Amino acid sequence: MKNIPSSIRDNHKRGCIGNFLKQQIDEGSNLSIVSAYFTIYAYQRLKDRLNNIESLYFLFGEPTFIKDIDPSKTDKKEFKIEDDKLVIPIESRLQQKSIAKECGNWIRNKVNIRSMVKPNFLHGKMYHVKNSNGVQKAILGSSNFTVNGLGLRGSPNIELNMEVTDDRDRTDLLNWFEEIWNDNTGLVEDVKDEVLKYIEQLYIENEPEFIYFKTLYHLFEKFLSEQRRGGLLNENTGFFETKVWNMPYPIQIPW
Repeated sequence: MKNIPSSIRDNHKRGCIGNFLKQQIDEGSNLSIVSAYFTIYAYQRLKDRLNNIESLYFLFGEPTFIKDIDPSKTDKKEFKIEDDKLVIPIESRLQQKSIAKECGNWIRNKVNIRSMVKPNFLHGKMYHVKNSNGVQKAILGSSNFTVNGLGLRGSPNIELNMEVTDDRDRTDLLNWFEEIWNDNTGLVEDVKDEVLKYIEQLYIENEPEFIYFKTLYHLFEKFLSEQRRGGLLNENTGFFETKVWNMPYPIQIPW
């Protein structure tokens, strides 16, 4: 299908944002991105360009915050590191470990990651490229950093992104990004270590014992939850003092 000439990149009839990035990112580029999601498979599709950049500043605009309050545990965020399982081909799933490991190494060396602290606070998506010769390119719109969001699959999302063509506006966008990135009033926090820890879980080799207990957990999670709600599972039964319960404790249901 021939693209309609336009400044819009909709992953449909007016060009693909992923191809835009492939064309604009050069060796030594500095990137600034705002997105709700980051996926290892989007990295894979762009890695020939991304591996040669100077740096990437990635700002999570809408991370998923705490699902439930548990005073005995630290606050946790969830970042979408993988694309939806229903849309990723099986061959990519089989390559997940190698992709995750390569992506993790790239992040350690090239990427800085921060997140908005307040949920549902920053909804825009932005891709800003500043090349080593000073030339700037930018996209502003709706595309997240996922395979479908970037239009890099056969059935991509239809998005509404606009290429920013005015030099003044591109500079203004970068200044806006840097103001938020460098905010010291509590708007943002560094989450690079959290993201790396999550990605490491995708390729680390687990001990057989851990896999065994993890399997038990998923097999009996629903049953145990039902027993707890029915009042049949409580401290008085002595169940929580058993060896069976305490051995897989790190992956227990967080009651």
